[in-house]
Amino acid sequence: MPAERLQKLLSRAGIASRREAERWIAAGRVTVNGVVATLGTKADPERDLVAVDGRPLADLAHRLRRKRYVMLHKPRGVLTTMYDPQGRPTVAEICRRQGLEGLHPVGRLDFDSEGLLLLTDDGELTFALTHPRHQVPKVYHVLVRGQVTADRLRRLREGVRLEDGPARAATARRLRPENGATWVEITIHEGRKRQVRRMCAAVGWRVLRLVRVAVGPLRLGNLAPGQLRPLRPEEVEALARAAGVRRPRPPA
Repeated sequence: MPAERLQKLLSRAGIASRREAERWIAAGRVTVNGVVATLGTKADPERDLVAVDGRPLADLAHRLRRKRYVMLHKPRGVLTTMYDPQGRPTVAEICRRQGLEGLHPVGRLDFDSEGLLLLTDDGELTFALTHPRHQVPKVYHVLVRGQVTADRLRRLREGVRLEDGPARAATARRLRPENGATWVEITIHEGRKRQVRRMCAAVGWRVLRLVRVAVGPLRLGNLAPGQLRPLRPEEVEALARAAGVRRPRPPA
């Protein structure tokens, strides 16, 4: 097998997404034959000893055959990462308590946001779900303070200008009032940092609570904060179709 870049190798093995793997490499957490790797390092998994935090990777072929897919209701106050140098709570800790080491989050949810977060060791599906060209919808229920008018909802649908470029909601509608605030539903196809919060601020709303309730065909349902459940094979297949993956590998 020819040598390949470490971030691609780790992603294909289901160890992490490419983006997460790049962060691990930049942080000096990945070694090849005992030498700390850089972003340009390549390795052959059949000849080289690749390790993360000193732990050798499990058999890659076995990992590729047995993929795991878990839905987590991420609570507020938890980081969507597998490692935090400041010691703040992470989704990795939730996974470890459930005996689910080796999974990585698909995309991100802000520290102060909550809701549906997919965890998997399927690097191929992760890449497809998070790539902008596949336009996988993400639905958020947002409790906002400020007037929820037809004009402001229209502005979200037509697009608002953010500091990193224009952003548009695929759908934006009013749901219901609550204690002087209003729940709205916003659907986006991107996943830029704090995008929904910044879009709300652009139309004059202050976000009090933000919950992601759907990713593609996957729905959060009644899953309580901090709880997780494995996806059913038909859910994995539906996600793969939404992301343009032709041959999904359902969980064993």
